[in-house]
Amino acid sequence: MIRDYADHSANERTFLAWVRTGIAIIAFGFVVERFNLFLLALANASLGGAQRTHLEGLVGRLGRYDGLVLIFSGLALVVLASVRCARTTRMLDDAQTHSASSVRAELIVSALLVLLVSGYTVYLALS
Repeated sequence: MIRDYADHSANERTFLAWVRTGIAIIAFGFVVERFNLFLLALANASLGGAQRTHLEGLVGRLGRYDGLVLIFSGLALVVLASVRCARTTRMLDDAQTHSASSVRAELIVSALLVLLVSGYTVYLALS
């Protein structure tokens, strides 16, 4: 039997939850990127001037990179989850008591994700 099995399995469940979140962000980035390509193709099709201008406005300057930002954010989240899981596993195997200083990293990542989604929502609302 593994010593402190409940702690190790909780660490693994947390790791898998972070990986699922990262994969969801990556998938959303792919959807946004494909939608931007669809809007560009639609704008280049034979549409009237007002419709074309509106579609090009939706894609805009930032619209070409927002999907890539989401994809790379999801990848960074998966890497951060892997590092955190390995570090927590080492700390669980260690006999010493450790502080919970790693909570700051999760709060920072969560705050960045909230800012990213909020910014994207405002961008779409104003377009």
